[in-house]
Parts: sequence; structure tokens; C-alpha cells
Amino acid sequence: MTTVKWLPEAVADIERLHGFLKVQSPEAASRAATTILKGAVLLKSRPHIGRPMPDETGRRELFIPFGAGAYVLRYMRKDKDTVVVIRVWHSLGR
Repeated sequence: MTTVKWLPEAVADIERLHGFLKVQSPEAASRAATTILKGAVLLKSRPHIGRPMPDETGRRELFIPFGAGAYVLRYMRKDKDTVVVIRVWHSLGR
């Protein structure tokens, strides 16, 4: 099974997104963080689940539905056994 690693920038993104939502609704903030982490778990068994980015970097994007929008995990395969989450952000649509 593939290992998922997080760059510090991706962790900071989750903390920022959580902090933004927590002001409005602590419950929604908790659900959002859980949704993002569950999405990342999919990468362990299906590392190619996200769509390829339109460049030659090998990066991919996984859209994780949440509310009216989605969270986007940008990631890439480091090697055959490791996926690295590069950034995370909220998107209003796909």
C-alpha cells in the first residue's frame, strides 16, 4: 500500500482552512478536516485517482466534494510507494 506524506505547506493549508471555518462553525470545520483526511486516505490504495495536471510535472489533483464546493488536494508520486500531498485548497466547483 502507498504511503501518503504531507509537505509542510499542505499541512499549513489545512490549518488555515480549518481556522477560517472554525470562526463560522466549529462543527463544519471539524467535518471539513475529516473530509480532507479521508480523501487523502484514498491515495493509499488508488494513487492515480486524481486527474493529471495539464503540464509535464506528474502532479495530479483530487477533488473532494464538500458542501457546495470541493477541497482540492494537489499531489504527486514521489516513487512507487509514496505519494506527496503538495497543497490543499477550497474550490467552488470543478
